[in-house]
Amino acid sequence: MWEVYKNGFKAWLQLEKSLADNSVMAYLRDIDKLTQYLQAHDLLKTPQELELADLEQFVQWIHGLGMTAASQSRIISGLRSFYQYCLLEQISTNDPTVLLEAPKQKRTLPDILGFDEIEKMISCIDLSKPEGGRNKAILETLYSCGLRVSELVNLRLSCLYLDIGFIRIIGKGNKERLVPIGSDAIKYITIYRNDIRVHVAIKPGQEDFLFLNNRGSQLSRVMIFLIIQALAKKADINKNISPHTFRHSFATHLVEGGADLRAVQEMLGHESITTTEIYTHLNREFLRDTLQQFHPAFK
Repeated sequence: MWEVYKNGFKAWLQLEKSLADNSVMAYLRDIDKLTQYLQAHDLLKTPQELELADLEQFVQWIHGLGMTAASQSRIISGLRSFYQYCLLEQISTNDPTVLLEAPKQKRTLPDILGFDEIEKMISCIDLSKPEGGRNKAILETLYSCGLRVSELVNLRLSCLYLDIGFIRIIGKGNKERLVPIGSDAIKYITIYRNDIRVHVAIKPGQEDFLFLNNRGSQLSRVMIFLIIQALAKKADINKNISPHTFRHSFATHLVEGGADLRAVQEMLGHESITTTEIYTHLNREFLRDTLQQFHPAFK
């Protein structure tokens, strides 16, 4: 019975919401968890028949499985999207998720790199190897533009407007945005394209991807992760480093430098300003300097 609802939900996420395959699968796993619970407790109910109490017991059940507050909130968010679909398609006339409370989460701040640490990692790249020039262009681009790793590996030659200092990014939900790119990143992308990439035997269908592996195919997200972890280790940086760390660092350095939060939101491709607000975790000295500069009581 629920397979019909899942298939319809999947099509809605793909066609109406234009979500990427990874996001679609994440939402479907949320609904799978609910159906596992219903089967385990012999609750043969349709979406229309489920009540708030049923979903509250479901949340208690996933909590008992040892899921973190973040994972529980993720599943509840998936249920809300599912009921949004059910209401639109008239599968259900009520939405029991409206009053469903997500567990309170402790908001952890992401690790960031200082500019000197980023420079140290980049200096550890072995430029005597062909992949060294590519990796330097990758790190410069990540930090210059604040890209998600999926956006980096999907960056195409046809989306580069280096003559005017912009790149076109296709982000979450296939939403496009133009992002400024710095002169260093432009420099090393150009070197990579002209001196390294031209010597790679490119596989058919991969010609437009900017960053390629040594077999001429698009780089994977895992490969970017491994490149960055190896460089962090080489630079003796003992932090939890991933490609996303460069995105966090990009945004934090902008906000610390006084950039408008709305501009940072636009560059990061955040749908909501509240997502961008995490980057206001500035150090106390910066906050004090700001108060002294702008608040009349501190002048």
